[in-house]
Amino acid sequence: MLAGVELGGTKCICTLGTGPDDVRAQVEVPTTSPHATLAALGDILDGWDFQALGIASFGPLQLDRTSARFGSIISTPKAGWSGTDLTALARGGAVAIDTDVNGAALAEGLWGAAQDVESWTYITVGTGVGVGSICCRQILRGAGHSEAGHQRVPKLPCDLFGGTCVYHGDCVEGLASGPAIAARAGKPARDIASDDEIWRHVAHALAMLCHNLVLTTLPQRIFIGGGVAAAHPQLLQLVRESLRDSMAGYGTCDDVDALIASPGLGKGAGPLGSLALASTIAK
Repeated sequence: MLAGVELGGTKCICTLGTGPDDVRAQVEVPTTSPHATLAALGDILDGWDFQALGIASFGPLQLDRTSARFGSIISTPKAGWSGTDLTALARGGAVAIDTDVNGAALAEGLWGAAQDVESWTYITVGTGVGVGSICCRQILRGAGHSEAGHQRVPKLPCDLFGGTCVYHGDCVEGLASGPAIAARAGKPARDIASDDEIWRHVAHALAMLCHNLVLTTLPQRIFIGGGVAAAHPQLLQLVRESLRDSMAGYGTCDDVDALIASPGLGKGAGPLGSLALASTIAK
């Protein structure tokens, strides 16, 4: 039996089970202060019997196990959460910690629409823009974890929007996240018509991100999920069209329609990502 915590910017989801066909319990907790949120999550986990815990969290995270700060959130724009130690949730037991989007990507490979490929990418478009990259069925790792959503990319000509990222202004997250869309439009993304011109700008930023990924981490499939993408399914086709124009027939990116896809696990990819992380350490 596995337990997982998906720690998001607005809510957390605790899951008990072994996979999508065996979810024994699932509880949602609002993300407030670190103390209150972790206390509520700890109370839930204390009532469950499980072998391994997976924590899939917003980041950035310190994932170097030789660091005294392993398992902590670092330099996040979410007020009050920088330096928060997530390992306390494990109560001394086995724990796997990674970004929420890496967890979702891993879940797609175990149970979703990436079971037939070796390398793929999961992009979530919501409160932020996160990117999880799997290369040869292993989470991409180096000096840290991927933060590709903060890449700076070219905007459409005559686009003067400065972006909303507190660190980088008009990086992909600053151009295509839910808050960025709301700032540009003056209203929430959910209230914007599907044929509004703003979606061309959002799709262009995401397509430029995909362009860079195609030429660097070499995904065989790119999934675009998250709340914004789920609520506006027209976005995927706009990204495909923009990416096709940008690639201009270069390289091995022949079938853009097959490359850019919706997550096979849908909205379940996030919560299941924490279970997928737990499965990597279960014995």
